Amino acid sequence: MTQRRFDPRDDEDDVPEWVDQVMATVAAEVRRRRKELRMSAQDLADRCEEIGHPIPRNVIANMESGRRAGLPLVDVLVLAEALRTYPIRLLYPVGYVDRVQRLPLQHSDPTWDAMRWFTGDSEDFGMEDDMLRSFRAHVRYQRAALAALKGEKHERWKAETAPNQTEREEAVLAQADYAERALEAKYRLRSARAFIREDGGTPPHLPPELADVDPPVGDTPEENDL
Repeated sequence: MTQRRFDPRDDEDDVPEWVDQVMATVAAEVRRRRKELRMSAQDLADRCEEIGHPIPRNVIANMESGRRAGLPLVDVLVLAEALRTYPIRLLYPVGYVDRVQRLPLQHSDPTWDAMRWFTGDSEDFGMEDDMLRSFRAHVRYQRAALAALKGEKHERWKAETAPNQTEREEAVLAQADYAERALEAKYRLRSARAFIREDGGTPPHLPPELADVDPPVGDTPEENDL
């Protein structure tokens, strides 16, 4: 479903209301995804009830046909879960809708750009939110640290089980390389967690493998192994 671009020169009665466009986009994606999963409207209603927020079959049918006047945010969340997708995919169906109108009285934007605006990935206001940036960095560095630790463990095993000296030496070198990568990622992860705390936030919980990233209470970063 491709939405129409808003043009102030159009006659006001011919321009779909922004609220109606948002509703139509969500409804069309719910219907598309439901059919993709080969679910009936009753199947979807039953799944919503199982989740804990009933949405009757007739309400779903009215929404998909455009007869429903409103769509609460909580319904969007539950419908997304029931359809095994993300709420953002119902609001901004990238790949299925070319353009959407982000706000009233604005020209439509590419759906991908509108979704990045909604999630804070764009820099429309001149800068990205510091807390979002820190959390995104946290995710990157945590993944890098875990991957390096996994590689280090594997190479250690290869060194211990190597059938000859050459393969053992190669594995030891690779193990050292992974260990260096892990240490660098941990340092970066610690910095991201420090920025989150400085901004008044609480960093995510760390997996046991990265328990040494946070310095012990009362210690400075230089006073512990990391």
